[in-house]
Amino acid sequence: MNVLVEVNNLTKVYEKKKMALNHMNLTIPRGKIIGLLGPNGSGKTTLIKIINGLLVPTEGEVLVNGRKPGPESKACVSYLPERTYFQNSMQVSELINFFSDFYADFRPERARQMLANLNISEDARLKTLSKGTKEKVQLIMVMSREAQLYILDEPIAGVDPAARDYILRTIISNYNENATVLLSTHLISDIEKVLDEVIFIRDGRVILQDTVENIRECKGKSVDAYFREVFAC
Repeated sequence: MNVLVEVNNLTKVYEKKKMALNHMNLTIPRGKIIGLLGPNGSGKTTLIKIINGLLVPTEGEVLVNGRKPGPESKACVSYLPERTYFQNSMQVSELINFFSDFYADFRPERARQMLANLNISEDARLKTLSKGTKEKVQLIMVMSREAQLYILDEPIAGVDPAARDYILRTIISNYNENATVLLSTHLISDIEKVLDEVIFIRDGRVILQDTVENIRECKGKSVDAYFREVFAC
């Protein structure tokens, strides 16, 4: 297996001794679309932030493409946070210029083509766009990079079903076969059709990592149904 991300004995303890990650061990391969799944408070966002270098672990380490989180690892990771960090006063064209300046692997022509396909004007300001359209613009920026790892935190939350379908099609069609997409979501039934593998997390530990095909064959049920069984109260 060609490993892209290694998580070794990863522990994160917040103030008041809240343990978000508990000696987690995990490997993420190249060339897969992987669902990072777990209930609220399971540690998904903490893991994502550590991979992105936004948090420092209490113990253990993460290696992305063989390197600890930092400028070199960030150059190969394209991250879509749960909440947008774009200013509402910005024009779409300013976002393209920003990403072009900031990321050497950003492909502005790809972004412009996807925007044109949706009839989104580059002159539009974000504050004039609907929530669903803003979500699409943000995803277009993220997926227009030639990254090795795409990390998408709740990319389809709060948008209508038509927007969800577009977002999933964009994810599938805009990453190369050697890259990996790590997708965190609660809307499992909507995204499991695009997944190759899933990682189940509970209480800061990995409790399952398996292929979608194996779950369906061995458990005789969908990923969504199996998730509900595993995490039943």
